[in-house]
Amino acid sequence: MTGGLKGLLLLSLCLVVWTVPIDRNQDPPQEEKADENVDTGLYYDRYLREVIEVLETDPHFREKLQTANTDDIKNGRLSKELDLVGHHVRTRLDELKRQEVSRLRMLLKAKLDSTNTQSVQMDHASLLKQFEHLDPHNQNTFEAKDLELLIATATKDLENYDAERHEEFKRYEMLKEHERREYLKSLDQEKREKEEKRIEELKEKHRQHPKVNAPGSVDQLREVWKETDGLDPQEFNPKTFFKLHDTNGDGVLDEQELEALFTKELEKVYDPKNEEDDMMEMEEERLRMREHVMQNVDINHDRLVSLEEFLKSTEKREFNSPKEWETLDDTKPVYTEEELLRFEAELRDKEVELGRRAEKLRQEQELLKERSKALEAQKREYQQAVMEMSQKQKEQQAQNRQPPSGPNGELQFQQEIQKLANEDSQVVKVPVEQNGEVQNNLPAEPPQNLPQHT
Repeated sequence: MTGGLKGLLLLSLCLVVWTVPIDRNQDPPQEEKADENVDTGLYYDRYLREVIEVLETDPHFREKLQTANTDDIKNGRLSKELDLVGHHVRTRLDELKRQEVSRLRMLLKAKLDSTNTQSVQMDHASLLKQFEHLDPHNQNTFEAKDLELLIATATKDLENYDAERHEEFKRYEMLKEHERREYLKSLDQEKREKEEKRIEELKEKHRQHPKVNAPGSVDQLREVWKETDGLDPQEFNPKTFFKLHDTNGDGVLDEQELEALFTKELEKVYDPKNEEDDMMEMEEERLRMREHVMQNVDINHDRLVSLEEFLKSTEKREFNSPKEWETLDDTKPVYTEEELLRFEAELRDKEVELGRRAEKLRQEQELLKERSKALEAQKREYQQAVMEMSQKQKEQQAQNRQPPSGPNGELQFQQEIQKLANEDSQVVKVPVEQNGEVQNNLPAEPPQNLPQHT
């Protein structure tokens, strides 16, 4: 992906690809695929990636991205360049949009089904308006407005993404505490005291870890230089370090490249093999470290660290004399007791609602069973009635001495009667010899024109 698009449009979309400058005197460079393992967390992540990949295949659009700035992208001027891309690119974009509209329709249907919403005729155009990353009024073709909406929505959503991650982690911690309290309530006093003691021992064991260097400090970077890069910490060079960890060579450190620098520090505190270490907490710690570095280094707040910004940060006093990093265990809880009480009230309301739905489903199941039994009884009654009617017909035929009827109502004769009838129809009359004369055994015809005796 070009530096313009990487640094301006998808500054934090995690689409880690190589920057390829355009040179008209050389053969077209080979495309580098995005890292499919990195997810932006957006519900339209796949659609976003595929649109960007298709746009990058067009030389004209790619060149415009190379020289675009933030204002060109955010105010929609770049979107107007869509009218100049090749026909095959537009065709592919149209297909991607139709696929996305179809996917959103399925999501809407599933949502309506889950809420038992009855709709005789679903108005997809109106329902699609709640999705802001495409134009719902045109569901068949990808236009400049679609690209403009996609850029604006992704930018807005990603600005709130970190806040949503913090909120998700808070809910996770409250649920964990709620389950802990409920479990302790279920125990008798002796077992409860024993379990509380065990939990405190695990917490204390978790706190016993080596010193964690402040992220972005000289001590932290030198440790990466030594442990990860295998270089002498006394020869630490910020510019060389930057180039080593700009893994995709685009001239900036994005959020994923920064978070990769904190792995060694996190391993001091968290081990997936230890019962006392929570991996969800580790990811929250990683997010806190990245936010700390961005706050101190990212001067223009574009969620990227340029070489110039990185070198300037090494000149600050905090870089060489930082405070020791405070982990989640050293800070106050991420929630208050009042927030926990509200969360538990929400859980109780949800349990009541789930219970109500479960009871409704049970009643519906019982009703279906009753209907099934009624249908089975009707089936047996019908079969019995058919058998009785058949028996009555046989008895009536026997009384009338009528030959039994076949399956289609035709009469059935005895085989002997039918055989005799066939033989009679095949009789052949032959002459018989008497007194040396051949006598015809056919009946004699009455004489004709005999003389009358007077």
